[in-house]
Amino acid sequence: MNRELTFGQEVWPLRGRFAISRGAKTESRVIVARLAAGGRQGWGECVPYPRYGESIASVLAQIAAVREPIQRGADRAALLTLLPPGAARNALDCALWDLEAKLAGRPVHELAGLPAPRAVVTAYTLGLDTPEAMARTAAEAAHRPLLKLKLGREQVLATVTAIRAAAPAARLIVDANEAWTPALHDEVAPGLARLGVELIEQPLPAAEDAALAGRPRPVPVCADESCHVAADLAALVGRYDAVNVKLDKTGGLTAALDLVAAAKARGFALMVGCMIGTSLAMAPACLIANEAKVVDLDGPLLLARDRESGLDYADGRVHPASAALWG
Repeated sequence: MNRELTFGQEVWPLRGRFAISRGAKTESRVIVARLAAGGRQGWGECVPYPRYGESIASVLAQIAAVREPIQRGADRAALLTLLPPGAARNALDCALWDLEAKLAGRPVHELAGLPAPRAVVTAYTLGLDTPEAMARTAAEAAHRPLLKLKLGREQVLATVTAIRAAAPAARLIVDANEAWTPALHDEVAPGLARLGVELIEQPLPAAEDAALAGRPRPVPVCADESCHVAADLAALVGRYDAVNVKLDKTGGLTAALDLVAAAKARGFALMVGCMIGTSLAMAPACLIANEAKVVDLDGPLLLARDRESGLDYADGRVHPASAALWG
């Protein structure tokens, strides 16, 4: 069946400045791919990420390069060979899933052999700031069951102590985005454990994470930048306790399902995460959230506005997408 592929950039302002250890931004620039056939349209969204050598221009070029085979009918299996893991493949893979579901009149979870998605607790992320500013934000979000704290190298324990006081009932996870050294990890991890932190995400640079092997980990450590696809897992054994599955890293739901199965087989706990995008980017990831110990699909909560028919976020939970949005 012939298809028509269209794609382009969209800009979504954030509610405010959002900072992590490697920089800050006030808007999210996403790419949306739309695939039409048989009177139906499927779509998918991706967020190009400079940390992985991606830009809006490079991802648009990747999609343009495979436009002809996609329009001629290349399927999801063929897409795995046409493009490498990353944002471009994610947008196209999710558009293919959505189009297939609409043409079949069946939800994606059924096509994928997955249980129906359910509402799950999602983390709410606090951007990097001073201990005092993060504590104020934590107090405003204290009703949320799970907070994710972006941290740098400075005042780690002071920051988390202030947040714990401001949100005493919330579960806490932290994300260093590769900012720490082995010595800093060893210094702060016991204190973070005492403060009730449940997970430390990517403390060391991916290229230096061999230092985690055999190291005491009083708080479980989760691979993010170090884990993109199933083939990465072998090198992570002994270094990490969990892996963060993001569709913009795996290159779509198809490869994410492979990563989930392989990670479970190797005994890794699962986290499902996201870049900052709209509900369209979160919807496919909701299908694997049932498998995860930690879910971090709060991207739309950080935006000034979301798409029409966006995901329902209530009581600290993200609810599955409606058919009007995706899948």
